[in-house]
Amino acid sequence: MRTQMLHEEQKPSPHSPGERIELRCPVCAAALGMLAIDRASDLLSYDCSRCTYSMVSRKGIWQALRPERLAHFTRFLDDYQKVRAAEGRGSQKPEFYLTLPYGDITGHNSWQWKIRARTFECLTGEILPSCRSCGTQKPRILDLGAGNGWMSYRLALEGCHPVAADIVTNELDGLGAAVHFERELCPLFPRIRAEMSSLPFADGQFDAVVFNASFHYAEDYHVVLSEALRCLTTGGMVVIADTPWYSSDESGRQMLAERRATFAKRFGTTSESICSLEYLTDRRLRELENDLNIHWEVATPSYGLRWAMRPLVAKLRGRREPSQFRIYAARKAA
Repeated sequence: MRTQMLHEEQKPSPHSPGERIELRCPVCAAALGMLAIDRASDLLSYDCSRCTYSMVSRKGIWQALRPERLAHFTRFLDDYQKVRAAEGRGSQKPEFYLTLPYGDITGHNSWQWKIRARTFECLTGEILPSCRSCGTQKPRILDLGAGNGWMSYRLALEGCHPVAADIVTNELDGLGAAVHFERELCPLFPRIRAEMSSLPFADGQFDAVVFNASFHYAEDYHVVLSEALRCLTTGGMVVIADTPWYSSDESGRQMLAERRATFAKRFGTTSESICSLEYLTDRRLRELENDLNIHWEVATPSYGLRWAMRPLVAKLRGRREPSQFRIYAARKAA
């Protein structure tokens, strides 16, 4: 049975092939029709005639997170947003968002944004350009863990067609904050509330799927990466950026124990309501390669001398190894 999209009089205007994104029901995987790239009116919905699920828009964000999964994430979202607010994430000033990742006018997290900026430069300078040769002239890129949408904004300025997805939708640090980019982008890139393990897109839709400092939140790396690969075109690229790497599980476990103790003392929560895997190791990466028939290509952005010296300094002081950030990219096989 074919599913129902928007009412006939509400259908969006045609788009070029590069802009077309086919949706599928996050409950039963039935086709839902074409994503309204330039319209996310709260009066519209995608209604599945197979299972009756309705994908609606709230404040311009398409809701593709099933109710039972929202319940699963409720405590995590409460803890996450509490911690992020205490860390000074977000701003009431549009300029804060428009300068990301190259500046942090609040000064609260400048060192992290410097890392994000270097990662983004490596991503756009060395990795994503190859997507243009394997896909459309303007690559369709799924920004997973998009947060406030800064990467989708920058990718749109680079001439790509981004789609921003996250489960966080607040107006300071989540998808709701992306409204500030409307000053420079018209129409704004699509925003969808969805979890990484159940994406509301038909197979073979994107030239690249980028885990934007988000892969470590996965509860099952195999499931989440399989879902990303499903959404890629043949030859398309999956990219993991800004997820912590350790040489051993022991170091990763030590990091988690330290962080939970710090969070409990500072924020009143250990932030472990879901079983996120939190970090990568070479063993985990090899398992993903073998199980999913992919091959990782690794890029190491330069984060400066001070960052590069961290492992040596930690060793001299008798501390556990610090995390390292690399970019892991793999193509979808035919």
